Amino acid sequence: MKARWLIFIFALFFKTALTQTQIEKQLAFAESLFTQEKYFEAVTEAKRVSFFDSSHQYSFKVNRLIAESYRQGGKLSEAVNYFTKAEMSAQNSNDLFKTKIEVIKINIIRRAFSLVNHQLDELEKDARFASDSLSLRYWRGWNYLFNDDWENAAEIFGRIDSTKSLKNICEEVQKKKYSVSFAKAISVVLPGAGQFYTGNYFSGVLSFGWNALLGYATVKAFASERVFDGMMVGSLLWLRFYNGNLSNAEKFAEEKNGKLFNETLEYLQKNYQGLKP
Repeated sequence: MKARWLIFIFALFFKTALTQTQIEKQLAFAESLFTQEKYFEAVTEAKRVSFFDSSHQYSFKVNRLIAESYRQGGKLSEAVNYFTKAEMSAQNSNDLFKTKIEVIKINIIRRAFSLVNHQLDELEKDARFASDSLSLRYWRGWNYLFNDDWENAAEIFGRIDSTKSLKNICEEVQKKKYSVSFAKAISVVLPGAGQFYTGNYFSGVLSFGWNALLGYATVKAFASERVFDGMMVGSLLWLRFYNGNLSNAEKFAEEKNGKLFNETLEYLQKNYQGLKP
């Protein structure tokens, strides 16, 4: 009787060991697919590992792998979902912190700036991550950067970046940015001035010319007591071109700033060697 129990226990142990070996091989295969940049194939194989891992021994690794694969494949919402699952199966505070940071990095790219600030605030309040304050400030700086708030980004990077490389980049962008409010303000006083300010000289000349011509025609009509003509020219034509001048000044400033923003992100992506979202 005792011998039967020993045989049963040995058989059960052998089956469990064999299953674990198969799972490990399957996980290694999924990881190799990820290395080969076959991200969606890696997701399929990793999910197969998860299905057979009844003890949930590999939950953290599998969910992280699926999340990374989805991120590399551009499926950011799915990536956040699986990083969150990985958080729940993290076995130590270091793995938990790193996984939460991955979610924050994705949310920065998704421009969920308020959510990122909330997530960083929660991590700062957590005593388990007290030693990671510099890392949290670093990612807050990137959140400001992606939010086009170069001044606050420069201030944060200046306090934590010994080389000041990110700080210098942010300050340079802030200097180059066009003020949308200033472009509109000077266009109120002198039509076409906002376009000149943003370097759109041809548009500025046209705007000034049309406003000057229609303004002259309106004044001349009223001076000649042609009230109806003055109202028609002034309210329908001159006002239209005057408002168009203001809209163009705002649009050109925003377009220039948008181009500068995109060029800077592209530069950072290709040339900055530090951690990036």
